[in-house]
Amino acid sequence: MPLDPDKPGTGEGAPSDPNRERNVENPVEESVRKRIRQSTPSPHRGNTPQASPPRFVSVEELMEAAKGVTNMALAHEIVLNGGFQIKPKEPPEGSLEKHVRDIVHKAFWDCFEAQFREDPPVYDHAIILLAEIKEALSSFLLPGHTRLKNQINEVLDLDLIKQEAENGALNIPRLAEFIIGMMGTLCAPARDEEIRKLRHIKEPIALFRAIFSVLDLMKVDMANFAISSVRPHLMQQSVEYERKKFQDFLEKQQDSLDIVTQWLQEAADALAPSRPEDAGPVAAEAADRTLCPVTVLNQAYVKLLSWDHRHKPFPETLLMDQIRFQEMQVELAQLTLLGTLLLITHNSAGPALSGHQEFQDRIKNIIKVLLQDVGSAPISTNDVLATVSEKICLELNSSLAQYGFTPFSAEREAALKGQIQSAGSPSNQIYRLIDNRIQTFLLNSLGSSSLRSLPTLPSGLGPIQKELEETTVKFVRLVNYNKMVFSPYYDSALSKILNIAGTRA
Repeated sequence: MPLDPDKPGTGEGAPSDPNRERNVENPVEESVRKRIRQSTPSPHRGNTPQASPPRFVSVEELMEAAKGVTNMALAHEIVLNGGFQIKPKEPPEGSLEKHVRDIVHKAFWDCFEAQFREDPPVYDHAIILLAEIKEALSSFLLPGHTRLKNQINEVLDLDLIKQEAENGALNIPRLAEFIIGMMGTLCAPARDEEIRKLRHIKEPIALFRAIFSVLDLMKVDMANFAISSVRPHLMQQSVEYERKKFQDFLEKQQDSLDIVTQWLQEAADALAPSRPEDAGPVAAEAADRTLCPVTVLNQAYVKLLSWDHRHKPFPETLLMDQIRFQEMQVELAQLTLLGTLLLITHNSAGPALSGHQEFQDRIKNIIKVLLQDVGSAPISTNDVLATVSEKICLELNSSLAQYGFTPFSAEREAALKGQIQSAGSPSNQIYRLIDNRIQTFLLNSLGSSSLRSLPTLPSGLGPIQKELEETTVKFVRLVNYNKMVFSPYYDSALSKILNIAGTRA
């Protein structure tokens, strides 16, 4: 389909339907501010001596710092989330905000209709709306759209429109036809159907309301188109930008990297090998090699996937991504449980069904569906596993009968159900095995030179390979970007930690 040079938002990179996209009102701004307030260390916490007296910060300075963090969060979201889109904000049903908005809108349109029904009609509200429409249409123009700009200024000449209204010569249908045609020229292809519907509305009040509804959607489309256009340029600048904004925020805080230091210290302590007091220099040198900065930092990132978010503050450098890490933590917990259940089921089925891919795929899909809410607060893992055990035994016996094998006895079925229902326990040996191998794969992936060639998958993880690799790619991208932004802070903290570790060794 040929591109219209006067139609922005067409062709490759045009915005898609915003109904499928994320709401910019999600945790990008409000949640970031809240998490920073909750997780930033108090200047009174701990007994670390201060190198200089505390600096008091004005409210204006704090507000400016918060604004910088908000802007940084938005840029961060745009860069990391390729699917980031703005979505029209709609107040919740039954909320006071929606109630007030509906009352105000109804009062305006009722007044507009009353003026329009007078004899002769009064066009005060209509002129106000036409001015807003003109402004909206002009905002969609690009610098090269001179012809379209001239057309809008000529047809929607407000001084001329006021004169026509005063003399009873205002032609609303003609103006509406021009406006709809211009909207059709300027809108994204996804709005063509809405434009077509406008052409069939003949009642003036309903038409004006529908025009403003579509204009609101077009504004969102253009904002999303601008985001997609700016993303490649933002990628080039975002590392330095985020680092600078974070530094501005740190200058308004005290002891504001305490949690980062503690997080890295815990990773170093977990990696520090235990050795006897009389260990020789060879053992000491090997220990120092084990505690290299890259190894410690990668270990620290993997530990974020088992973080206690309810009771433990999150590292300051990662606050904007805390929700992402939480989501990946839930994904990996479900994958670990899925891998555990599949291994238990396949071992129980034995060679009778191990060669039937259809059975394996069906069992996997059933378990995935049943586990999709595990990790949510109201969901009991034990209840889910009880349901899974019933469903797996039903499918297993059905498949055994289908392929001509003897179904499980009641005793064997009860034993399998018991194994399945205990699979979610952290002490379960199979669960611990799968979890350990997943963590090994994640660590190896962080050390890989390219996401195009992930490391070899540990044995036992084959049935969940696709899902695990998808989550791993998201995890590695997030970690690598975070490393680029905050490497000076990590290097500084790790140099102190590893020097202390070396001294103790």
